[in-house]
This record gives sequence, C-alpha cells and structure tokens, in this order.
Amino acid sequence: QVQLVESGGGLVQAGGSLRLSCAASGRTSSKYNMAWFRQAPGKEREFVGAISWSGGYIHYADSVKGRFTIARDNAKDTVYLQMNSLKPEDTAVYYCATDMSRSAIAPYADAMHVWGKGTLVTVSS
Repeated sequence: QVQLVESGGGLVQAGGSLRLSCAASGRTSSKYNMAWFRQAPGKEREFVGAISWSGGYIHYADSVKGRFTIARDNAKDTVYLQMNSLKPEDTAVYYCATDMSRSAIAPYADAMHVWGKGTLVTVSS
C-alpha cells in the first residue's frame, strides 16, 4: 500500500504564493498518477490538477489554470503543487491522492484509491 502525507500549507495574503508537497511512502517502487484536490468549508471536494506517473501529462481545473503548477520528483517520491497569485477563494484543505494507476487520469475523487490527510491553506484578503 502507499501512504501520502501533505505539507506546506499555511496562511498567506491574497496575491501570495505557497508550495505544497506530497510525500509518498510504502509501495512506491511503481510510480502512479497523482492528483490534487481541495475542499472548502461547506463545499464538496473539487479537483485541482493531476500529473501522470511519468510527469508527461498534466491537467488543471479551469479555476487554477495559469496560477498553479504541478510537478513531481520520482526519485524523491514527491509531488508538488506550486500555487501563485492566490485568492481568498483558494482557501481550503488541500489533499493529494493517487489512482494507483498508469492509465489515463480520471479527474474525479471517486477514481482515487489512496488519500493523504490534507493540509490547510488559508488566503486572507
């Protein structure tokens, strides 16, 4: 099994930046597709972006396109979410997840098999 641990959340002013990390442990000899989701208070969990197992394919939600960047370092078993030009509406708990697959990524929470516990990002206005 794979375990995921997010880090890097915190409080930032609007317009600022944060970089989240997601470290994988356990059965990481096989690299899998990874995704980021977020959940704001009182709202459903929503897709933020995903990266294929090789890093060759990356997909973003329209709400973060041009502001957020996903990258991965397979040697370190870590995926990153660089968030720039943050807005108050980006405030949420951010989760990383994996579908434990190397096939095409389905950007849905139901497609994910393993989740981290999340890290809180708060953007003040």
